[in-house]
Amino acid sequence: MTLQGSPYLRNQRDFPDDNAKLLAVQVDKAYIEIANAVNSRIIGTFAPNFSIVTGESWYLKGGSQKQQTLRQVYPFSVAGSIAHGITVSSISGFTAIYGTVSDTSGNWYPLPYVDSTSAANQISLQITATNIVITQGAGAPFTIASGFVVLEWLSAS
Repeated sequence: MTLQGSPYLRNQRDFPDDNAKLLAVQVDKAYIEIANAVNSRIIGTFAPNFSIVTGESWYLKGGSQKQQTLRQVYPFSVAGSIAHGITVSSISGFTAIYGTVSDTSGNWYPLPYVDSTSAANQISLQITATNIVITQGAGAPFTIASGFVVLEWLSAS
């Protein structure tokens, strides 16, 4: 089993004080370690209208072939369909589909929403080739005031 490195950055380094060439080598190594550690963290940017690189690294194709994930936020105010603009046939798959929804009383719920008392009151999420489909159960659990769906997907390469 091969272990992947983690974005750990050591908190101390001894720099040579009498040899400029050795100092340059150590400074270069320190910069590379900092850049790798910073670039390996998950990026906490969530934005509607454009895709953001998440900073996640996936190795599903074996070996050291890395795939990155992209994220986009889709605001909504009613159940129904939202065009997502993703060419689903050109990605490797979705890694996360989630969100939240609020009712007209100001309460917030997770998406998909599961009602523990009535299956007819649930709210589901489905991703088709062109749309995000938000469906309320026949029992209509509450009136949707607003919400967000977050999609994260694997790049093709």
